[in-house]
Amino acid sequence: MPWSVRWVGGCGAQSQKQCKKSSFAFYQAVRDLLPVWFLEDMRTMEAFHWEDGGKVSVYSPSEALLYALVHDHQPYARHLLTKFPQSALAVPSQSFSCCQSAPHLAMAVRYNRVRVLFRILKAVQALPPGDRAAHLDRQGCSRVEGGKTALHMACELVRPECLLLLLGHGAAPCLRDSAGNTPLDTLLQQISHMPAANMRAKLLCLDCLFFFVPQDLKFAMKQQLLDNRQQWQDLLGENRFQCLVGLAPPSLFVGAMRVLIRTISPEHFPEALDNLPLPHFLKPLDLKLES
Repeated sequence: MPWSVRWVGGCGAQSQKQCKKSSFAFYQAVRDLLPVWFLEDMRTMEAFHWEDGGKVSVYSPSEALLYALVHDHQPYARHLLTKFPQSALAVPSQSFSCCQSAPHLAMAVRYNRVRVLFRILKAVQALPPGDRAAHLDRQGCSRVEGGKTALHMACELVRPECLLLLLGHGAAPCLRDSAGNTPLDTLLQQISHMPAANMRAKLLCLDCLFFFVPQDLKFAMKQQLLDNRQQWQDLLGENRFQCLVGLAPPSLFVGAMRVLIRTISPEHFPEALDNLPLPHFLKPLDLKLES
């Protein structure tokens, strides 16, 4: 709860300076992975924000979770999501972030925090359907993030574990960013970068997308694939290329996986992957995550 700046010293400049010191001290404490009880005492007893109108306030659970994500403080993230399941995923204050939407999923993908992402997705599943979709399909501001969703970011940064978790928990695979690109377009742009690097992970991301996108998906780069057929066949392999541009149906494996994965509810993803009637080497990813 905000309080008057006079409470912390009476001088606006001094209060602003104290807020900056407290904020940096909290940043260091999370970075150093200090105990949860210490961080929560610090968060609820210190002033971190300088608000309009001469007010200061503490960090919210949502803002604390962003710090936990950046520094991979998994016990603190678990505590915040367990004790504050809704407010930990709320929109940060304007003094903390200029983008007025909850960026936690995108932040987890950016820093490749797979385990914390998993916990966030489980917390999102407990929200009402409308709020759930707003989190899963949240598009970043066009000025800073180009309207990208967390799925776009997983494709851009080539994060196969993050990509599969998002898809399995219901993230929409066909949304377009500010440039009109679907996540598939974003991934194909990464695959086309020369020299080819990290190609195994890129193709793994592509295979994961195949399991969730509709067969008739319209994507911006389709004509480019057709115009440079040999180049893309070399990059993707003939079967993937033919399927992508609609010259051949999906393989039996892809068709079977699409059917099987649809039988798994988000509440049981990815644990239920272990129960699929497939040999281990045919399963898309080995995600061993604690609930």
